[in-house]
Amino acid sequence: MPKTNKVIVISGVSGSGKTTLVNYLLEQKEFNLSFSISACSRSQRPNESDGKNYLFLSPSEFNYHIKTDQFLEWEEVYPGHFYGTLKESVDNLIRCGKNILFDIDVKGALSIKKHFKDQARTIYIQPSSIDTIKKRLINRNTESRADLKLRIQKMQKEILFGINMDYQLINDDLAFAKSDIYDYVKKFLNL
Repeated sequence: MPKTNKVIVISGVSGSGKTTLVNYLLEQKEFNLSFSISACSRSQRPNESDGKNYLFLSPSEFNYHIKTDQFLEWEEVYPGHFYGTLKESVDNLIRCGKNILFDIDVKGALSIKKHFKDQARTIYIQPSSIDTIKKRLINRNTESRADLKLRIQKMQKEILFGINMDYQLINDDLAFAKSDIYDYVKKFLNL
């Protein structure tokens, strides 16, 4: 990876505000960020677009990519739901001279950090409280009851991974969170 490219990895529990903060960072043109689109094996939701939100693969396609070592990182995030980062996608962004922004699960974030070392920073979006996150997920109305229950159970385990990240940001005030993440990324990119 050329020395000019840097990697920002955003992680945190569902409903913590990751997507809002990722979109905010992408709007900051001086950061020269490009979003790394993850692949997943789950079904596409009505508000999602293939190639924009995720690369939607069938379970057999995903498994083929695993067997042929095409992933930089991958995890079975929920039972039967695999997520991963394709090497080719990242290589394309690097060739374009972009800094890369990831929005991935905590285990994937640590794998990306291990791969890119000092050229990467991991940021964990800490929820203001478990109850707030539960309410956000329920109000989002994008998961079945069973999926919602799985997400809430997983959330309690994922929070413990936050201590392994380079930076933890508590998102209980969006304006402050945006300012905080902006300053952190700007400093890392040496702007």
